[in-house]
Amino acid sequence: MATAAETALKTLEQSLDFALPDDLHATMPAEVRGLRRDEVRLMASHYHSNKVAHAQFKALTDFLDPGDVLVINTSGTLNAALSAQRADGTPLELHLSTRLPDGHWLVEARQPGEKGTKPFPGLREGEILRLPTLGRAVIRKPYQRYRTVNLPPRLWHATLILPEPVDAYLERHGFPIRYGYVREFYPIAYYQTVFATEPGSAEMPSAGRPFTHRLVTRLAAKGVQFAPLLLHTGVSSQENREPPYPEYYRVSRATAHIVNAARHDGRRVVAVGTTAIRALETVTDGRGRVRAGEGWTELVVTPERGIFAVDGLITGFHEPKSSHLAMLEALAGRPHLEMTYAEALRERYLWHEFGDVHLLLPG
Repeated sequence: MATAAETALKTLEQSLDFALPDDLHATMPAEVRGLRRDEVRLMASHYHSNKVAHAQFKALTDFLDPGDVLVINTSGTLNAALSAQRADGTPLELHLSTRLPDGHWLVEARQPGEKGTKPFPGLREGEILRLPTLGRAVIRKPYQRYRTVNLPPRLWHATLILPEPVDAYLERHGFPIRYGYVREFYPIAYYQTVFATEPGSAEMPSAGRPFTHRLVTRLAAKGVQFAPLLLHTGVSSQENREPPYPEYYRVSRATAHIVNAARHDGRRVVAVGTTAIRALETVTDGRGRVRAGEGWTELVVTPERGIFAVDGLITGFHEPKSSHLAMLEALAGRPHLEMTYAEALRERYLWHEFGDVHLLLPG
């Protein structure tokens, strides 16, 4: 009998594949391109009728109704990348992914280059990486759960030995994680959403990035409700197309009540980001009933599992064959996903955390 990990990997292998042109990678924030955050493009699609509309994100109010609930992730982004050095002097970047219950971290070592960073396959158990101001990272053992066959381990368990608490240390010595398609360095403010209240994500919960205070006010004035939860995102790393790793989440009783009441009344529940779906589905039963909860989730949302808590999703455009696409397929179905991604490519929407937005709704 296949394990949950094997099933997740098999599903991922069957996720939507397509060719993504290099010039559709969003290489800089909207603000650097001369736009407000809420002026990125929005593709709104209805997965029952296959209707598609194109707008700017600030027109989101036109697509939502009074009583709709937006489930938002309030996790803030850390300066989760650190300059590191091996004993032989080899320079690396150490990306902190997930703080584990025992106080250790899952980390990824990457090799700096002219076009961002690339995976570094040479870590060894027991080696010590030097970090700024006498900090150290002791590499313990590889993370095994989703090891890809014939590839070296990407994430490792590590113990951080730092001269001050980790959050303060990262604020002082860290910098935001970025991949090769983002060509310039941007400070951490570009990687925070208006919803951020509690630092903890290695990478920005980017579906919330296009929201502005002005847009939130307009949505609230229209009668749209906000239901906050927390999920601290780990590293995504685009190379290996792996399922998500364990991530810390917290769903309050108040949020569970808001979502349950909306579903009872027949109002729409729309997740802002795949992170919000992952946290919410972790505490939702097969009848769609949400409860409060907190812990580390290993849930992988697939079409076989289905989605029970939400009707809609606000999300970016995702890499070919990524685990996020399996989640979108669970919500909207494969034919709708194929149609909308073909439309996004044809209309030249931009991908990744600084890119454009896809709103999926029923109807």
